[in-house]
Amino acid sequence: MSDAAFDREFDDMEREREEQERIRKRREQRKDTFPPMTVKGLSKVLGITIKHDDVNKVVAFFCYLSAYTEESQFNIIFNAPSSSGKSYIALEVASLFPKEDVMLRGYCSAKAFFHDPSAYWEDDDTYTLDLERKIVVFVDQPHPNLLEHMRPVLSHDQKRITMKITDKTEKKGLRTKTLVLVGYPSVVFCTAGLKMDEQETTRFLLLSPETTKEKIGEGVVEAVRKGADPDAYFASLNSNPDRHLLMHRIAAIKEEDIRCVKIPDQNLLAERFLSTFKPWKPRHQRDVKRLMSLIQSHALLNLWHRLTTDDPHVIIASKEDIEAAFRIWGEIAVSQELNLPPYVLKFYEEVIEPLYEKERRGLRRQEILKAYLEVYGRTLNPHALGKEILPMLERAGLIYQETDPNDRRNKLVFPSYHRENGYNGNRGEN
Repeated sequence: MSDAAFDREFDDMEREREEQERIRKRREQRKDTFPPMTVKGLSKVLGITIKHDDVNKVVAFFCYLSAYTEESQFNIIFNAPSSSGKSYIALEVASLFPKEDVMLRGYCSAKAFFHDPSAYWEDDDTYTLDLERKIVVFVDQPHPNLLEHMRPVLSHDQKRITMKITDKTEKKGLRTKTLVLVGYPSVVFCTAGLKMDEQETTRFLLLSPETTKEKIGEGVVEAVRKGADPDAYFASLNSNPDRHLLMHRIAAIKEEDIRCVKIPDQNLLAERFLSTFKPWKPRHQRDVKRLMSLIQSHALLNLWHRLTTDDPHVIIASKEDIEAAFRIWGEIAVSQELNLPPYVLKFYEEVIEPLYEKERRGLRRQEILKAYLEVYGRTLNPHALGKEILPMLERAGLIYQETDPNDRRNKLVFPSYHRENGYNGNRGEN
């Protein structure tokens, strides 16, 4: 190696050492500014604007925060009836993050999303859509084929994906364009439609906002405060010290440029997951990745209090991060394993099961609709029940349907445990 080359290499090493020292000093100074934050503490701050929905708002926050890593991003679907607060949670959490990192989209056709590139490279005639460290929020149901086109991105197949799309111009007609998708975004998808392809749902965490009377009551009070005097409402919101500190914390996390959050004791983590969630299913291979993303997001939230490696852009998760993630996962695990939105699972637990225990026979759909009205105080679209909800519950193995012997045009609904326990048809006998 020549003296000049040696000097350049030495200078590069010295600059890198100085940069690492600068980062370590900055982190040490920020320890007092950003003390350790628990899930409960985070939920309390988010609760300033989002009443109840403790698990939903925390998972949404961690989903957004995971965008500030290289490969730990995960995706969520808010799936529930209209006016239940799906978009509200997504937008309120998004308002805490830097605007330049959030891509908000309403209705979007299957191809329109890809016709909005970030850059054009004339040398090789390619367009680039940069999704690196971005948060993509679809606040209204996009075209169903859009998620199909996004499967490679949602699955983290490759960090650079080349797509061929067509573009129609006035002079040249249809023209093929080469688009390169770069990076892994965190994706949030809000929809009231329950019919979704299993290939999409297994790429997301399925969440549903709460619809309890307590939440609705507090939501009404919040809406009145906001609508009656918007200026005073937002002035109070923007001056809230806890909310302001959380926004400052997010900006600082982004500035720290963490590339990787390592999880120690991988074997123990795998053993704990496998022993907790049985029987094992193919989707557990994806679910454990989402659990790990929750661990990494919790560590990222507290990065100033986590061990680092020789590389300051790599931190190590702690036992607290693992325990917090398992507690969160325990709240949503059942619906994820059944591949059901929590709203549909709750419908089964609060309407179908109690009604069957009362009647002890096959349930007619009109009876289920009546029970739904009694439980929730609102009507359910019969089409949604017959074409969406019951088929989902049947695929999940929670119910089965048989032809009504008294009216072969109709079907009777039974919980699956009815068959397993040996109940005899619709006579209600053991």
